Amino acid sequence: MSVMERRLQLLLDRERYARVEEEAERSGRSVAAVIREAIDWRFNDDKTTRQRAAADLLGGTTAVLGTEPDWAETKSVMDADLERTI
Repeated sequence: MSVMERRLQLLLDRERYARVEEEAERSGRSVAAVIREAIDWRFNDDKTTRQRAAADLLGGTTAVLGTEPDWAETKSVMDADLERTI
């Protein structure tokens, strides 16, 4: 990531600020870091999006090199991940 070189003043209503502040406290980061992460997530380039999707997919399998992953187990893990994000 590049050096921070631009300053931005952003006005938020109380509800939005409370949500950002809660995430900052929960994750041990600053409010600014949470907002930067949200910007990166929302305006992600296609390459990064594809890389994250591939990493998420591969991270959810228990495949051992040279063996086929069990589809039922893989699907179960993926379904559980989907349920957590919904």
